[in-house]
Amino acid sequence: MSEDLKNTMTLNSISDEGSSKSRKRVGRGIGSGTGKTSGRGHKGQKSRSGGKIRPGFEGGQMPLQMRLPKFGFSSRVNNSFKEVNVKNIEGMDIVNLKTLIEKKVIGKSINKVKIFGNTSIKSKVTVEGIAVSKGAKKSIEDAGGKVLEINKDEDKQEEVSA
Repeated sequence: MSEDLKNTMTLNSISDEGSSKSRKRVGRGIGSGTGKTSGRGHKGQKSRSGGKIRPGFEGGQMPLQMRLPKFGFSSRVNNSFKEVNVKNIEGMDIVNLKTLIEKKVIGKSINKVKIFGNTSIKSKVTVEGIAVSKGAKKSIEDAGGKVLEINKDEDKQEEVSA
């Protein structure tokens, strides 16, 4: 055999020496080096059993996460609004809130939807009572579909008369 083959590493020649360290056995007498207090020192919270300090505790000092300014805002008003991409309504004949919920495109709690995107679609889609972006309207009409717009004035007149 040549010397190159003798020096190659194989699975049976790998040693696991030093890969696992034996655990420290505490409380086993004075001669062990970790007897009596078992490496916990004298007195205090950390020397007791169950004496843990929660993460982020700074000994009574105002913790960092409470000192830093808070920011951000999550509106509770607009949680019922969802955007839907044009490619997600491909293959549907009529698109309104009811059909979108039935097809599981949006959740049951959603009551406002806007269709967006300018992806070209092949199926003829009729959109009723849903807001549509310019690009989405163009791609729907290019495919031969139509968008029935929402008249805000009519909705207001119905509310006044009711």
